[in-house]
Amino acid sequence: MDHNLHPRFLVIGGGPGGHAAATSAATHGADVTLVEDQIIGGAAHLWDCVPSKAMVASSERLAAVRAAGDVGIGGAGVGKIDIIQLDRHLARITSRLAQGFTDMIESQGVEIIRGRGRFVSPNKAEVETDNGVVPLEFEKALVSTGSRPWVPDWAELDGDRLITTREAYSLPELPEHLIVIGSGVTGVEMVHIFSSLGSRVTLLVSRHHVLPHRDTEVAMVLEDDFLERGVALLKGSRANSARRDGGGVVVTTEDGRKVTGSHCLLAVGSTPNTEGLGLEDIGIEIDRGYVAIDEFQRTSLPHIYAAGDITGKMPLSSVASQQGRIVASHVGGRLVEPLDYGKVAQAIFTKPEIASVGLEEVDAAAEGRKVRITKVPLAANPKALIDGDPRGFVKVISDPATRVVLGGTIVGRHAAELIASIVLAVTARLRVDQLFAAMMVHPSLAESVSEAAE
Repeated sequence: MDHNLHPRFLVIGGGPGGHAAATSAATHGADVTLVEDQIIGGAAHLWDCVPSKAMVASSERLAAVRAAGDVGIGGAGVGKIDIIQLDRHLARITSRLAQGFTDMIESQGVEIIRGRGRFVSPNKAEVETDNGVVPLEFEKALVSTGSRPWVPDWAELDGDRLITTREAYSLPELPEHLIVIGSGVTGVEMVHIFSSLGSRVTLLVSRHHVLPHRDTEVAMVLEDDFLERGVALLKGSRANSARRDGGGVVVTTEDGRKVTGSHCLLAVGSTPNTEGLGLEDIGIEIDRGYVAIDEFQRTSLPHIYAAGDITGKMPLSSVASQQGRIVASHVGGRLVEPLDYGKVAQAIFTKPEIASVGLEEVDAAAEGRKVRITKVPLAANPKALIDGDPRGFVKVISDPATRVVLGGTIVGRHAAELIASIVLAVTARLRVDQLFAAMMVHPSLAESVSEAAE
């Protein structure tokens, strides 16, 4: 065995970045040890992305039951959510995922140590386990310990009435009136979920519209849906206090307004889990809590890598996984292509869904860049009318000189799936005429992608 190509590889953190790196490196012959102090899968699969999308799926089924009469199904009831049964459903999903990830990792010969790891020197680490401290030596290492919800000093969270997303999926009862602080991706998804399940919801919007960093046109479609379902939007409202008040909560804004409710959910960002890892002690550069990396995921100590949320790049599980694979390839001496963050697809699982890739209209305007923008409303799509939800649009952005597809945005039903064809176009640098030439199924929502390219 070539020792340089098959080193002892230590991975601290079993989330998307960690387990992708561990399995990929082990597949190519590395001697891999994975350290995780909780269950394998990470926050994305166990507390954030997967549970929230499972709740979205449940809310959509509930909405379908309630609207069944509109499409000729007799005897449809109003539908009611069983929050306890929903919690059990989410627990089954996360448990199966965690076991599946563990089985997959172990099948590749990866050693898993349960405990909290920390670096004690550039080539040594130790793991605090239930049975004592386990010393480890390594040649290469990856740290991918993720992030957690950020809690400002003014928020008096108690995990009961004042919560973050970590507690939102296991509440003993459906909130009667939920106040959501934060109108970014996480905030709007929480608004969609709980308003769909039957909670009265108030959303504090600190800027002029929700999703402040996205196209205004996108935000307006989402705001219309919120207003239609009775969500109260308090615009220009920045919270500076959130506390318990008897059996409920009180949120105070900077301009002196007070909002009372039964529960308050904080969704104002995240903070990296870089404390207690010994990173700075061994000379790894930390910038505002995040680990500084180069294009190959290397830290300031080139044999130690970082991936996932702790790098301060795009906080997406897909990004973390790809970063982990890049690390595994680099560790194994294989050819590596740096990750192009400008071609990463993103989605927001509201109703309608929102998905985008590459250059967005708001970014082109900010850069003063000349682009060609073509848009097709889903109201003109037969399949959207058949599905009963023709809201939204498909927008394709291209270079007016070369006609190369630079980006796209889709707002509407199944947007997270439909964006795939535009992702491929952006990645492969296809021209709009090539995207249009792809013969889509009729009737299908995908036809609108082809029409927008036309």
